[in-house]
Amino acid sequence: MSGSSAQLLGALVWGARAWLLPAVAITTIALAVLAWGYLRLGGSRRLRFTAATLKAVGIALLAAILLDPLWSGTRARPGENILLILADNSRSMQVRGDSGTKTVGDAFAEQLGGTLGDERLPWLVRLKQDFDVRRYAFGDRLEPRTSFADFKFDGRSSSLHTALRALATRFEGRPLAGIVLLSDGSATDVLSPADLAKLPPIYTVLPPETAPAAEVSVTQVAATQTGFEDAPVTLTAEAQLRGFAGEPLVCQVIDEAGKVVQTQEQTPGERDGTAAFRFQFRPAKPGLSFYRVRATAKSQLGVWEKPEMSREGTLANNERMVQVDRGRGPYRVLYVGGAPNPEHKFLGRSLADDKQVELTSLVRIARREPKFDFRTRAGETSNPLFRGFDKTDDETERYDQPVFVRLGIREENELRDGFPKSADQLFAYHAVVLDDVEAELFTTDQMALLARFVSERGGGLLMLGGPDGFSKGRFEKTPVADILPVYMQRSAATMPRPEAGYCWKPTREGWLEPWLRLRANEADERLRLETMPPFRTLNRTSGIKPGAVVLAAAVDSSGAEQPALVVQNYGRGRAAALLIGDMWRWRLKMEPENQDLEKTWRQLVRWLTADVPGRITASSEVVADELTQSVRIAVRARDPDYRPLDNAQVKLRIVSPDGTTLPLDMEPSRREAGIYEASYVPRAPGAYRASVSVVDGSGKEIGGSETGWTNDPSADEFRRLEPDRDLLRKIATETKGDTVELKDLERFASELAARPVPETVQSLFPIWHTAWVFGLAIACLAGEWGLRRWRGLP
Repeated sequence: MSGSSAQLLGALVWGARAWLLPAVAITTIALAVLAWGYLRLGGSRRLRFTAATLKAVGIALLAAILLDPLWSGTRARPGENILLILADNSRSMQVRGDSGTKTVGDAFAEQLGGTLGDERLPWLVRLKQDFDVRRYAFGDRLEPRTSFADFKFDGRSSSLHTALRALATRFEGRPLAGIVLLSDGSATDVLSPADLAKLPPIYTVLPPETAPAAEVSVTQVAATQTGFEDAPVTLTAEAQLRGFAGEPLVCQVIDEAGKVVQTQEQTPGERDGTAAFRFQFRPAKPGLSFYRVRATAKSQLGVWEKPEMSREGTLANNERMVQVDRGRGPYRVLYVGGAPNPEHKFLGRSLADDKQVELTSLVRIARREPKFDFRTRAGETSNPLFRGFDKTDDETERYDQPVFVRLGIREENELRDGFPKSADQLFAYHAVVLDDVEAELFTTDQMALLARFVSERGGGLLMLGGPDGFSKGRFEKTPVADILPVYMQRSAATMPRPEAGYCWKPTREGWLEPWLRLRANEADERLRLETMPPFRTLNRTSGIKPGAVVLAAAVDSSGAEQPALVVQNYGRGRAAALLIGDMWRWRLKMEPENQDLEKTWRQLVRWLTADVPGRITASSEVVADELTQSVRIAVRARDPDYRPLDNAQVKLRIVSPDGTTLPLDMEPSRREAGIYEASYVPRAPGAYRASVSVVDGSGKEIGGSETGWTNDPSADEFRRLEPDRDLLRKIATETKGDTVELKDLERFASELAARPVPETVQSLFPIWHTAWVFGLAIACLAGEWGLRRWRGLP
């Protein structure tokens, strides 16, 4: 046991007080005779004092026999106090040390009699004499045990603190003497010091200290998705290598089919053996995908086929799983143009190659003419541009109506009446692009609907800098002006055209946006910017709104900068203003094989539609409850106007890693309308998929969604491979318990009954019967006699 072991409580009691006066008298006389005799002797004063002291102590101890000294104290009432033995059954107990040394589980088993929990173990037999001993095991969950002999150490996590808290709650109000903890100290959950103080005394059995084995581990993995077309998904991983003498570290990304997507090799730093990897790739399919990131020392690449050849303590922490949700398109974009122009042509060509984006165009080919005198036929009011089409006179566009061409429509009646006039029509799109249009093209209700589309629907709005856009389109003091990130002027809409034109220059914030870059590194991107052609048209603004961000500037020949691309969040959505009005010039100066303009349009539209929600959205979140880790699945359902849908039935279907399907009904949330929730506790490690279907109050299915998560308990279980003796000491200290070495278990068992426990009984112990008291008296008298003979005293 450690030096901080608790003191035994008790007091000295004299059993024969009637002999007090005789004992004092005998002792006084003996000491007086002793003093008179030594005063008469010769020799040195130090010698006489030492010999006299030895004999006086011996006489006092013998005189104390007459008083019958007893040690009075309290000890545990046999069988009345509960003592819990909690043993770790997690996989971390199987980690080997250096040179194939025994695991912590083996060390515990051997030191405890060859079989963990053997009923013949002396320390366990001794504890059962004084306590009601109950046994439990913990790994990813807590379970009672009648024996520890069949331990397999297969728990996927070490819920140490959760198990301790659960036992304290289970035995609250009962005489609990404490908990004997057998563990390596590896914990995948956390308990605050305040919570530890509420636990009963915990006596931690310290595992043996072992030298760590060679090890490779993936410490963290993160996935980010951007509009960067060449690498829309970026995986960053950090791995550590230890004990392989500077070997290179090989890191691989593996898909669900077991195919290696990418491989990188790097030599870690000498200080901490850490290497950082960055993978960029395009998933083969849209929607939800799962990948494994695996790290291995270069000389150990073959151990996955032959794990017994591994030099590592464990291979369980060499890989981690990560999920990538690319979403399921297509994302619909509504383009509204005031006139046919090159901008629409190049935008359409760019998005034609993107299977995830569907462009629907509403292009005006003739303005409305409210006053007219010319008639081609008597009594004809329809526009002759449409003569010959299979339409009745009532359906044909009139002179006092603008003439539109619809491109990329899904249904015959889509956009037949021009720009949408109702929420269910407009909210079917994910983003709206306005190009070279004026405010008069829209009614006040349509512009208010567009504001709702961005703020409530969460859609994206992009206004391009055509000749009739922004200030010249007289959008100031309209709902559209509220959405845009710039303040518009009331005067001329465009800046004076410099002879050299305007150069495109990303700002500091723009360099941080991957979707705004076209090259993989900064040097190549700067070289690309130097070769970009100048632009001639730039719309004037009177300022940038608070909260808006300028991502690119237009620089004239004098070096003066004006905003060129400005973005901001608006409600649940986002808005962007591209103030350059002739982006199409870029295409004219490029070689045919150069696709920079097309890539720019695709990435800009992807950013505009990236976070736009659908009517049904599902999400999953890993949360910690009282006993284990669970996953909370939440589904947000909306009606066609994107308001919360309350009276819906939501069906959940969970597919586990082994292909087992579990159907569940989701319940409405008490926190917010339109949200439905369910909880699920994953057991097996691997990838989980959850699909939902929503039926409204009328029984009509309105849609579904998909989410997923990974259950990777090994990531936390093997975060630390060496036994955490410091954590075990902390637990013992915070709970007022103690630490016990393996070799001291038997002594600990014999002393535990004398420590403070809820149910106690009075005990008396005769001190004189102890060997050390009698031996001390004899040693003092013999020492005095031997000293006198040695120095020749009479």
